[in-house]
Amino acid sequence: MLQTSTILFLKNLAANNNKEWFDANRKTYETAKTDYLNFVTTVLTELKKIDTSLEFLEPKKCVFRINRDVRFSKNKDPYKNNMGAHFTMGGKQQPSAGYYFHCQPNESFVGGGIWMLMANELKKIRQEVDYNYTEFKDIVFATKFKKIYSGLDTSAKLSRPPKGYEEDNAAIEFLKLKSFTATTPISNEDLTSKGLIKKVITHFEALIPLIHFLNKAVIE
Repeated sequence: MLQTSTILFLKNLAANNNKEWFDANRKTYETAKTDYLNFVTTVLTELKKIDTSLEFLEPKKCVFRINRDVRFSKNKDPYKNNMGAHFTMGGKQQPSAGYYFHCQPNESFVGGGIWMLMANELKKIRQEVDYNYTEFKDIVFATKFKKIYSGLDTSAKLSRPPKGYEEDNAAIEFLKLKSFTATTPISNEDLTSKGLIKKVITHFEALIPLIHFLNKAVIE
């Protein structure tokens, strides 16, 4: 579980996203940061028990900095109003599929997959889906997966078939995807409940076949 004070800090940061306020509340931030890292450490410990590919991953390699890169963004807020963690082989900067937890009051979620791929990785995944569509279909339509996730996210999707594929391809709706992710919301009540760790791990467990399928394409 996360501390109520951590959630309150994120709420207050969203309402006061400026350096002056952040500097004045740095001690509160450091306490929230430690709380979140402790949570991530516990999640990773439990996740390693069911996905041995994460054996050498360290908690600090999973969490993101709270500072935003505003150089190329119209939004000049200096800080993120959320805390995120990406559990993937090699750490959060590696171009591989993994598990993700997003803590943001009223907008928290858990999920995983691989997001906004580079052209080469996207090509590899499309080939894998095309060649092994029966296996892929069994994964994304599995009862355990569908019980938690409604399906793969379709917000980033081509309107026409990608180059090299025809509209009558059995896997075409998946081949049009530009990201391969699945997410489900986490309530504010869940964030501070004693059952949070168990819930997150149960949600991650349902993603294991998808994560391994995607990594087979981009890594192996």
